Amino acid sequence: MSEGNVWKINFRYVFRDLAGTAGKIYVEGNMTELKPIKEGKVREIYDNGDTLIMVATDRISCFDVILHNQVTKKGTVLTQMSKFWFDMTQDILPNHMISVDVQDMPEFFRQERFDGKSMLCRKLEMLPVECIVRGYITGSGWASYVKDGTVCGIRLPEGLQESDKLPEPIYTPSTKAEIGDHDENISYEQSIAYLEKRFPGKGEEYASRLRDYTIALYKKCAEYALTRGIIIADTKFEFGLDENGSIVLGDEMLTPDSSRFWPAEGYEPGHGQPSFDKQFARDWLKSHEGHDWTLPEEIVQKTIDKYLQGYELLTGKEL
Repeated sequence: MSEGNVWKINFRYVFRDLAGTAGKIYVEGNMTELKPIKEGKVREIYDNGDTLIMVATDRISCFDVILHNQVTKKGTVLTQMSKFWFDMTQDILPNHMISVDVQDMPEFFRQERFDGKSMLCRKLEMLPVECIVRGYITGSGWASYVKDGTVCGIRLPEGLQESDKLPEPIYTPSTKAEIGDHDENISYEQSIAYLEKRFPGKGEEYASRLRDYTIALYKKCAEYALTRGIIIADTKFEFGLDENGSIVLGDEMLTPDSSRFWPAEGYEPGHGQPSFDKQFARDWLKSHEGHDWTLPEEIVQKTIDKYLQGYELLTGKEL
């Protein structure tokens, strides 16, 4: 609730810095209230000097639209699951995670609403490509295959059924859209040209390394997930450059927001699969017109139950 230029937060009055100083506003007392420098569909990014703090909120987006609902504990699942995968894949390439302990962050983040949802990260220059890898044919990939036998320009064997495992994972990059816009699928060759425009002389090198890292990460993690009873049908990664120009894994990693997780038990090609991710919410939206981008409470609860179940299966831990 606002009263002119005064905001009430936790029963304290906060006075907005109208000069816009460094993304901060000042709180009565000693604690400085920080404002995000960037807000995505789900995440809020805070500048912390030489580092960033990435907070996964309980917002949920489908089809590149932010829904009106909040999904309790969703942000915690996203942050803790990313940590789990970042720890597992450090042998393939470094990632941007420094800590998920709010005690390592400024006092502002030591509030209950940030605990478990916040990640202290290295600053990167993000590469403007979403690196999508598909190990199974489903979703928009299946629709494209039915139409002309290809997925993002890659011709696949004849006779595949919906949800079939592909002979080898395929890399299908896309551009990164602003909020409200849709990502655009591009071919690997187009990704070279796309990166070359932004990084002259580096387009082919970056494109090939992004492809190779994406496939390597997917193969390692999909193999592990299968031992835990989960099929990772597809996922996306994002990468950036550190201060030395080295490629580093950024953003989130193999979360229910960026991936399709299926139970291995009962897996059967020929139709869509039940999932541990937001496909549950996507399916409801597609089958109900006039939803105004709002899920009924029953669907919200089923969605977070799926997120928590997937996290517990993969990590062996409860949240």
